[in-house]
Amino acid sequence: MAKTVYVLNGPNLNLLGTREPDTYGRATLKDVEKLCREAARRHALKVKFLQSNHEGEIVDSIHAAGAEQAAGIVINAGAYTHTSIAILDALNAAELPVIEVHLSNIHRREPFRHHSYISQVAIGMIAGLGSQGYLFALQALARRLAAP
Repeated sequence: MAKTVYVLNGPNLNLLGTREPDTYGRATLKDVEKLCREAARRHALKVKFLQSNHEGEIVDSIHAAGAEQAAGIVINAGAYTHTSIAILDALNAAELPVIEVHLSNIHRREPFRHHSYISQVAIGMIAGLGSQGYLFALQALARRLAAP
């Protein structure tokens, strides 16, 4: 039975493709979801894909991933990356491998974006590679699962 990876997306990511395309690219969130599902299939994984503008819904999804003992979490928490101790606490409580993804390079942007609460629990961060970052994150989780 295929293990499940939760791919979680935070606020404003529903606007991908139209919101600041020079920063975030032209791919829509539906495009990203399709890429993730195709990549997951190649690695014999399933994907639960969620986008929410509501912190509590993201926290609830992290709790569900932990309860399910999912294979891991790929998370682009958007602005919550820089502000949400609640998401950090939920990720710690889930005790799952976490890979943090950002479409843009947060370290080349405004100083308030340089700090990430999620990095404190993530096994890795992929930033600045657009939607390809999600594929690399899924590949990294698949390799981790396959390791002896």
